[in-house]
Amino acid sequence: MFERRCWWAVLLLGVLVLSACAPSSPGSSTDERPTATSPSASSSESPAPVQTPSAEATPSVAPAAPVEGAYVDYADGIVEETAGAKVLFFHAPWCPQCRKLDEQLRAEGAPEGLTIFKVDYDSRSDLRQRYGVTLQTTVVFVDDAGMPISSTVLYDDPSIASLIAAAP
Repeated sequence: MFERRCWWAVLLLGVLVLSACAPSSPGSSTDERPTATSPSASSSESPAPVQTPSAEATPSVAPAAPVEGAYVDYADGIVEETAGAKVLFFHAPWCPQCRKLDEQLRAEGAPEGLTIFKVDYDSRSDLRQRYGVTLQTTVVFVDDAGMPISSTVLYDDPSIASLIAAAP
């Protein structure tokens, strides 16, 4: 009896592990609500500077988009302080597809005018819940207030080209 329970536990664990790295459906794209998460582990490279609106700017005026793209680690409050188009990239260091997109972003940089926030998939379950993210490699485009515009899973094609194609 004990062996039978152990076998089922191992089988269930295997299914859970395999499903964590597989997309729910190829090319799935959804509009979801955002969630809050903790900052991701810092990298050996220093993040690109983030433009912040001046204290004198009125809240009714939208900040200008930055000329260069930026790829930075997520931190609470950073979305609201950043001008221009923004996307949250839910990254897990153990996910080969996430590492593939991360390496390309580090090598080539973010697309012009787009700030990409690298969100640690494992430690920021609050953001996963807020934005309805259930799979790593998900990108969520957000507005200046951090509200979701659209989201897409880039698991099948984790590239800058597919990130740009997913933009709303």
